[in-house]
Amino acid sequence: MLINFFASELQQTSKRKRFGICDSQPPPHIPAFLDEKDGGKWIAIVINEYQLEILFIPIDNCIELRREDGKMDNRCDGLLSYSPSTVIFIELKKRTDGNAWIKEGDNQLRQTIKHFERTEEAISFTTKRAYIANSKKPKFRINQTGRMEQFHRDTGYILRIENRIIIE
Repeated sequence: MLINFFASELQQTSKRKRFGICDSQPPPHIPAFLDEKDGGKWIAIVINEYQLEILFIPIDNCIELRREDGKMDNRCDGLLSYSPSTVIFIELKKRTDGNAWIKEGDNQLRQTIKHFERTEEAISFTTKRAYIANSKKPKFRINQTGRMEQFHRDTGYILRIENRIIIE
């Protein structure tokens, strides 16, 4: 089954210098969304100094990604895209239960990226990044360097574990 990540009717855009990505759960079936006003709801903060047009597409609760056995696969919360060549996958977390949320976010990103890389769209992106963002822990210890390096070796995507996404 062909998946078009960019066909979602729920996609949003922003040219603001600073905006957020939110995931207002519960209920768990509402997709993540972009917000330009209420910083108190932001899990990830996007810094867009050049005011480029940034596209946000929710994935979890919007796009079906199925495993070979037909069951729903893990999905990250959404993706950002800008310029003709940059894609950033994002997993949003609102908890700090040890490092389990990092491992879970890593898995959700990997599974989503695996599905994305099977699409024709994937080849057009030369800058590929992924973020695990946690509103409760915006800064992280250096001990995740090994995980980030392994993620890049396995997927070709640069992984960052932080809640500030800087648009370059």
